[in-house]
This record gives sequence, C-alpha cells and structure tokens, in this order.
Amino acid sequence: MVIAIGNDHAGTEYKFEIIKQLERKGIKVLNFGTDTSDSMDYPDAIHPVADAVENNKAAFGIIICGSGNGAQMTANKHQGIRAALCWNNELVELARLHNNANVLSIPARFVSLQQALSFVDIFLNTEFEGGRHQNRVDKIPTKCC
Repeated sequence: MVIAIGNDHAGTEYKFEIIKQLERKGIKVLNFGTDTSDSMDYPDAIHPVADAVENNKAAFGIIICGSGNGAQMTANKHQGIRAALCWNNELVELARLHNNANVLSIPARFVSLQQALSFVDIFLNTEFEGGRHQNRVDKIPTKCC
C-alpha cells in the first residue's frame, strides 16, 4: 500500500510520527509536505497529495495543517477526492464507513499526537460499508453542474 502525506508548518511534527508509524507497518509513504516549521502555504503540499490519490499513485491521502480546514478545502477541489476533516475517532470511522473518504484531514492544533496516530490506524483499517451509503456517495458529483 502507498499513502500520500502532505502538511504545512503546523503539521510537520505530526507528519514525521505518522510516517514512522506507517513505515513500521510496511506502508510506503509519498511525502509532499514541508519538513520544517518555516511558514509555508498549505495548498503547495496538499494539491500533490490529492493528485496522487486521484491518479491512483496512492491508495489514500493524509493531510495536516493547523485547523485541518484549509487542507480539507484544498483537497476537495479535486474531482474524485473525498477529504474528511476529523477530530475524534468516531468521525474518522464514519468518514470511511459511510462516506468512503479517501483523504484524512488532521487538525494538528486541535488534537494530540496520540489522537492523530489513532486516527490514521482507524482510517486505514475501516472499510466502506457500501449499500445505502454507496447511493449517497454516488450523488457527490465529480464534475459539478
């Protein structure tokens, strides 16, 4: 499995720990984020993650910024991306179960590192339920009006 990860300066510490966790499990990581705490514009790291998921170069994406909002908004501009901003375990699970989210957005300034690591495990280990939820996901346009 390949996971794409991207972050701005607020998510650097979390990214490094998430990468370690993923690599211990034998998961290959495409790192599109900054490796420093120097201020940078989150779209520069998030668009490449969304591109990798959209073009099947990565199974899933993980994006991290201070609030998670800017990262999620950026990723969701891409057709075929369903990025979910999550701040607790239940939201992460529901994002996969009911919405077939393919990108996890983590708000680094609002969750602990341990929570973020848990979110990644839940996200990657939860399968989409399909069924009635598939009908709803199908109504999310990949090309709008």
